[in-house]
Amino acid sequence: MGYTDADLERWAPEPDKRPGRTAFQRDRARVLHSAALRRLAGKTQVVTPGAGGGEGDAGDGGGEQAVTFADATPRTRLTHSLECAQVGRELGAALGCDPDLVETACLAHDLGHPPFGHNGEQVLDELAAPCGGFEGNAQSLRLLTRLEPKRFTDGGRPVGLNLTRAALDAATKYPWPRGGHPAGPDAVKFGVYPDDVPVFDWLRAGAPGGPAGRTCFEAQVMDWSDDVAYSVHDVEDGLHAGHFDPAVLLAGPERADVLAVAAARYAPGADAAELAEALDRLLAQEWWPHGYDGTAAAQARLKDATSQLIGRFCLAAEGATRAAYGTGPLSRYAAELIVPRAERLECAVLKAVADRFVMQRPDQERLRADQRVVLGELAGALTAGAPAGLDPQFRALYEEAADDAGRLRAVVDQIAALTDAAARRLHARLTG
Repeated sequence: MGYTDADLERWAPEPDKRPGRTAFQRDRARVLHSAALRRLAGKTQVVTPGAGGGEGDAGDGGGEQAVTFADATPRTRLTHSLECAQVGRELGAALGCDPDLVETACLAHDLGHPPFGHNGEQVLDELAAPCGGFEGNAQSLRLLTRLEPKRFTDGGRPVGLNLTRAALDAATKYPWPRGGHPAGPDAVKFGVYPDDVPVFDWLRAGAPGGPAGRTCFEAQVMDWSDDVAYSVHDVEDGLHAGHFDPAVLLAGPERADVLAVAAARYAPGADAAELAEALDRLLAQEWWPHGYDGTAAAQARLKDATSQLIGRFCLAAEGATRAAYGTGPLSRYAAELIVPRAERLECAVLKAVADRFVMQRPDQERLRADQRVVLGELAGALTAGAPAGLDPQFRALYEEAADDAGRLRAVVDQIAALTDAAARRLHARLTG
């Protein structure tokens, strides 16, 4: 499929204990069995995990308020990652990528997200400013190559899951350090911290344009699969929970709000007419879940709409990419994924729907404010008492650190590893 020996190399060489498996099957198994992936069950996707959006551990029932079947099961980071992996595996296979490689990237892409989702990410970025900031994608690379306990060098240095070069590259959505974004130094997304640059340079060896060049083809498939999965499923969750009526998208101030959010956050440069046309194309589909009322028939219709949307977005990317590159297998840097503008705008509008009706709910903003207080106070308590209060793994990193920046990074690593509920428990224990 176009993969070389260099693509299959690992940062720390190791023998294959089970002949018959491919290198990428081993990569997939390592991510699938990792503690970091399991922890995503307790981390926020759009609303907090637990029944009714409460902050209990996954499966513990969360809060004690009465809930319906529908709003008791919102997506978590784990279920999102599994759904992203299914979308990415099929799209990658259709385009000639190794399906295990793409699935590995999709399973791994959110491993570094901290408790409380993007809200927690923003808090940790401010706290970690003296040591290079915080970004969920850079933390994912750190987990894969250093923090997740799986492999060590002969000298005792941790190398995380020790995935292949191609797998690490495929999981790297933003291949540049802070300030190196192609859009300019003020762009917030980045994929590597300063002290992880050596392994980053290794995994990006051979990338066109150097380490900060373009993403590989498998990473582009992962990125689009991520967009497809969360844009579609966040709207599905919002409807299930009764946060909005599809009829409000037809006209009125709510429709205008959605289009404004799409233009500001998800489709910069698109004009209002373009976005309105994108929304109307979706509303005009015979499978669109108009009149959703939560009945079994309506839930089945909504699930069909979810499938139709995923197929629509993936088939559009597959068709456009095949039209440009032909029918042969595509991998690594031999091609770029082409997603037509029409489908990109439709996806952006769906993201805006979830943003407007789920994330902007007043109760969610109050909850986010409380979460920011919890993480800020937790960081202060851990820093003041360190290394006491840190788990053994992070206590060792703290004690081995050569300077204050390294010690702060160890504290941030500890907080980032926590689930939502674990962050609250540790905060309560340390602050009383």
